Formats: sequence, structure tokens, C-alpha cells
Amino acid sequence: MAERVLLDTDIGNDIDDAVCLAYLLAQPECDLLGITTVTAAPVDRASLASVLCRVADRSVPILPGAGVPLVGPPVQKPPPQAAALARWPHDEVFPVGEAVEFMRRTIRAHPGEVTLLAIGPLTNVALLFAVDPVIPSLLRRLVLMGGAFAGDHGPEWNIHNDPYAAARVYAGSARVHRSVGLDVTTQVRMDAPEFLSRCDHPLLRPVADMAASWFAERPEVTFHDPLAAAAIFAPELCGFARGEVSVDTADGGTSWRAAIDGPHEVADTVDPQAFIGHFFATVNGAA
Repeated sequence: MAERVLLDTDIGNDIDDAVCLAYLLAQPECDLLGITTVTAAPVDRASLASVLCRVADRSVPILPGAGVPLVGPPVQKPPPQAAALARWPHDEVFPVGEAVEFMRRTIRAHPGEVTLLAIGPLTNVALLFAVDPVIPSLLRRLVLMGGAFAGDHGPEWNIHNDPYAAARVYAGSARVHRSVGLDVTTQVRMDAPEFLSRCDHPLLRPVADMAASWFAERPEVTFHDPLAAAAIFAPELCGFARGEVSVDTADGGTSWRAAIDGPHEVADTVDPQAFIGHFFATVNGAA
């Protein structure tokens, strides 16, 4: 049976969200039940997600979610990749204000079957858990791209954008709660010319266009979000250790304590070459 997935994303700033969505749309084992967007200009982010869904000829519910963090001023700016919307067919009208209820209703309709993949700030997920505290226990698994659990990385961007939301989510009682953090994702990189040269599949052409704003200031793509997604379908790509994650609500820093009975799992190893091979084989194999 295909893996039922809900994607919560801040697509539009770092290019890895769009790369991740392309992978999920190409993954034959993924039943993508819906997409919710989070942080500044969530409607623009929903439009960006709709570009890829249209290219893939897929009808996926897309709902804009929270545009500001639970506490404090916004950190993330509106998505510069929205400039690409002028060049691609996309949806413009979405059900605003319904993202959390859509997530809640979808998970309750498939108890024990849905993987919630959150690759942006955790505002929507925290609101979901607050509205319906039973939801974490109804998930098959909660998978986050977030945090940094080894090395000197400083606060990771997604957690930093809404640390209060992150603290609430890590306090939830998901049966499987996995985090793929900077200590492994930063090992999976590709320079811009090589990445763009490999974007010949139709699904990756809008991604390459969206990437212009990202590559204008940076020389490479780091596959943060696609690695978190791929590890769902190819678990051999990462190793995971069990323990407990704590979040510093002042800045979003994360700390990790290994414990055999801990509530969380964090990725502690990755096979970068295996990931690259898996990613492009999956996308290039899509119809």
C-alpha cells in the first residue's frame, strides 16, 4: 500500500522545498493527501506548490496555513521564488483559514496511516496538536526536517522561525517522531551547475526556474528537505538514534540526549551518494 503523506512546507525561500515536492510527486509509493503552507505569504507559497502539481498533472488539495509564528515577530521573508509564478500556470484561489482543520480531518479519516512530513516552521503542526491533542497518537509517524543535534551548526532555520511551536510539537506524543537535522542534511550537497544540468525532467524544470533567486546568492543546493522525505521511502539512507530533543524557545536551538526509551528519533548517519542516486532515479523514473 502506498504511503499516505501530508506535506507542510514553507516552499519559496530555500529551493529544497520545491525539490522535495517534486520528489514526492514522482515517488510511486507516495499517496500525497494534501499540502499546507506556512510562514510569510502562505498564499504565494500555495501557488508555488500548485505549479509543480499542475506539471505533474496531479490534483492535490493545497491550503495556505499560518503566516506568522505563535509568538514574536515574523523572521522569514515572503518567498522570492514567487517571481517564477509569472512564467508557469498556477492556482490563485485557495481555501484560506482551513489548513489546520484539513490536516485534522485527514488524519482522523486515516488513523494510524498518515505520515505528517513537516519541512518548514512548525506553526501549523503546533496549532493542529493544540486543537486536537489526540492527533499525534493517530499519526503513523511525524517526520521533521529540523534541528541540529551534533556539531556546531547553531539554531536550525525551521526551528528558529517559531521555537515556541517547535517546543510544543516536540512535547507531543507521536508514536514515531523523527527529525532529520543539519548534522546529516549538510552532508548532501550539489553545486548549482551540476544540479541545473540534471533538471531535464519536466517536474524539475519549474524547480530550476524557481531556483534562480536562490542560486543568485548561493553556489549550491543542500538537500535538507528531500533527504527527510526520501528517508520515509528508502529508510536505508539514514540511521536513526533514539533519545529526547529539547528546544530553546529563546532562539530555536535544539539539544539532544540519547536515551533508549526516549520519545524522539534523530538521524545520525547518512549515505550521500545513495541519496543522490535514489533521488534522481525516482524523479527521472516518473511518467
